[in-house]
Amino acid sequence: MHVRKLTGALAAALAVTASLLGGQAVAAPTAEADGALAARVVTYDASGSAEFRSAVDRGAAIWNESVDAVELRPVASGQSANIRVLADNGWPRALTTSLGNGTVWIGRQAVNEGHNTIRISSHELGHILGLPDRKPGPCTSLMSGSSAGTSCTNAYPDAAEKAEVEGYFGGRFAPKAGAVPLNTMIVD
Repeated sequence: MHVRKLTGALAAALAVTASLLGGQAVAAPTAEADGALAARVVTYDASGSAEFRSAVDRGAAIWNESVDAVELRPVASGQSANIRVLADNGWPRALTTSLGNGTVWIGRQAVNEGHNTIRISSHELGHILGLPDRKPGPCTSLMSGSSAGTSCTNAYPDAAEKAEVEGYFGGRFAPKAGAVPLNTMIVD
């Protein structure tokens, strides 16, 4: 995400520099104007996530740092969100209604057992972004979820998980075989 923004800023700076040096100034393309660079924006509402609000925001930021084709943003006041994030006393879970849309529950049961809140948040958001559980799995795989154990605090997707999300949101919006089923509760 940062590369895209920096590139637009760099292009704008070069256009201004060229005009100051006597060259012809041209409008700098923005990331939004260039369909190949624009990320699909998916909004989330974490107002119901109680004590996990900062973990949800960090989980979204991790996805934004990790992939370019989709950007998770907090929903603007008065707008409907693609993702609703709630806290409850159960186990963490996600209900994906369509790619990039659904509900996430950050369950206190897993937190009480010692699982990392940011990893939980990032993992559950991964389901909404189209990724299935990959259990059992190593700590390096975000979608291995709780099978990596309570000592695992890795909240970042691995290269394969990143590539999968990039594929789903990079112009090919239909999940491939093996992706998270839609309208099915995924309990981690």
